Amino acid sequence: MTTKTKVFFTSLGCDKNLVDSEQMMALLADGGFSFTEDESEAEAAVVNSCCFIGDAKEESINTIIELGGLKAGGRLKALIVTGCLAQRYAKEIRRDLPEVDAIVGTTAFPQIVSVIRSALKGEKPEAVGSIDETAYVSGKRILTTGGHYAYLKIAEGCSKNCTYCVIPKVRGHYRSIPEEQLLQDAELLAKQGVKELILVAQETTVYGTDLYGKKALPELLRKLCAIEGLSWIRLLYCYPEEIDDELVEVLASEPKLCHYLDLPIQHCSDRILRLMARKATKDGLVDIIQKLRAKIPDITLRTTLISGFPGETEEEHRELLDFVQEMQFDRLGDFVYSREEETGAAKLPGQIKAAEKRRRRDEIMALQQTVAFENAKAQIGRELQVLVEGRIPEEHVYVGRTYRDAPEIDGLIFFPEEREKEPSGGYLTGDLVTVRVTDSHEYDLLGEILG
Repeated sequence: MTTKTKVFFTSLGCDKNLVDSEQMMALLADGGFSFTEDESEAEAAVVNSCCFIGDAKEESINTIIELGGLKAGGRLKALIVTGCLAQRYAKEIRRDLPEVDAIVGTTAFPQIVSVIRSALKGEKPEAVGSIDETAYVSGKRILTTGGHYAYLKIAEGCSKNCTYCVIPKVRGHYRSIPEEQLLQDAELLAKQGVKELILVAQETTVYGTDLYGKKALPELLRKLCAIEGLSWIRLLYCYPEEIDDELVEVLASEPKLCHYLDLPIQHCSDRILRLMARKATKDGLVDIIQKLRAKIPDITLRTTLISGFPGETEEEHRELLDFVQEMQFDRLGDFVYSREEETGAAKLPGQIKAAEKRRRRDEIMALQQTVAFENAKAQIGRELQVLVEGRIPEEHVYVGRTYRDAPEIDGLIFFPEEREKEPSGGYLTGDLVTVRVTDSHEYDLLGEILG
């Protein structure tokens, strides 16, 4: 019996990248490869890289160098770099990272099996196609999220061309995945035990405009909600200016849709938004936030901001602080502006020093911490459905998430075992239980099982 070649796989960056990684792993499994979580046992290693901002680029390069060090005297024979860094910097990787054996761009990952086979023979294959091709392997996934939740990437690329963003240069223009493919994959995931489906794209709200000539996200959501086995459907990456009444109505009326929305607004100053090439305005942001809260009173809103964008004045930073205080976002992340080559913002005057960008970011996050802690306290007394994430056996405590919490980025709820209310053998990861919130601790909640 032939021993299968072991592959170590690491996926960096966003959850959209993770979907590509899971599809690559399924292709490799079909191709006769096996996987190991111990890089020292691997004969081939794949780094699915990110280069969205400077920190992500640095993490990708450091990971490549670290894994490359295992080739000297170890089992590792082939190091493959895929994803955004590979697409954007293929020539530089060849020149500066000789430990890399193969390069696979963002749209060429379906070739991963042949690429690794060639690399293991000592060849130096490179597959970097057009960024405007569409690479999507329907029906092929090895879930790395535990099996009870999964990401469904509904589109590739972006056509917004925000001045701070490199995505159109590494992922191409916006391309929706056909609805029939998405529904087929969602049904397959549900049959595999997935309870929570999380829709992702660089921009989810304009789904279908390229294929069907209209915004087709509401229709897709209704059809996904009809799939048996799915309990929660969560929506991420919704540009606020693209949210229309039909989408709000679907969110309010479909029971499976989590009352949770991710709105990456980036700033509130009209001048800064124009410099970013964003279509939103401050008044428009206020209007959509107020509408969402009026139509869906228990909605949880998450956003992301950029601090220290070129030319941002102290007054505009203070304006953003006031906006954060006024809007009371449930979840918020703030990133310091990263000056990326070949972007419009990189050429703007008024580039701000790193220390000043960090100061502004830290002020916003300190304010948001106060807001978030108060919002967590306001949950005390609520009875919420909770998706069980696991158990801490030594403390006899379960860990879970409410609809208010996306995996990896938001908080958790902890609740003790209560055997008289539990099924035989206790609750398992992926079970849904009802929990009453009894207390809060910073971003997390504490509760008790109701049954």
